[in-house]
Amino acid sequence: MRKTIRKPDEQDEYLTDEGCWILELSNDEADPAVSIARARVSPGQTTKWHKVIGIEERYIMLHGNGCVEVGDMSPVAVAPGEVVIIPAGVRQRIANTGTDELVFLCICTPRFEQKYYQSLE
Repeated sequence: MRKTIRKPDEQDEYLTDEGCWILELSNDEADPAVSIARARVSPGQTTKWHKVIGIEERYIMLHGNGCVEVGDMSPVAVAPGEVVIIPAGVRQRIANTGTDELVFLCICTPRFEQKYYQSLE
């Protein structure tokens, strides 16, 4: 991996089929160990059920309030500073329960690749 500073462009943010906005901060095949994305969920929005095969995810909550569902766990309220750990291949979704944007970092190991994403709806 080469040394570099990545400077994401806000115009590269996109809306996913599951219902959240994603801005890739670092996702490069030259760095296969990890990817980092900023995710945004609008007020009142709940993402669709999905899972990612072979990739563990960690959500680091930055702003807003939400409710996350992972596997068969009961829904859990989440707030800034909290970390949600999602094992590979486990179903998940997150809802924005507040009035502001719900913003979090999504750190994937190994790095996220769309071919491993699986919609469950």
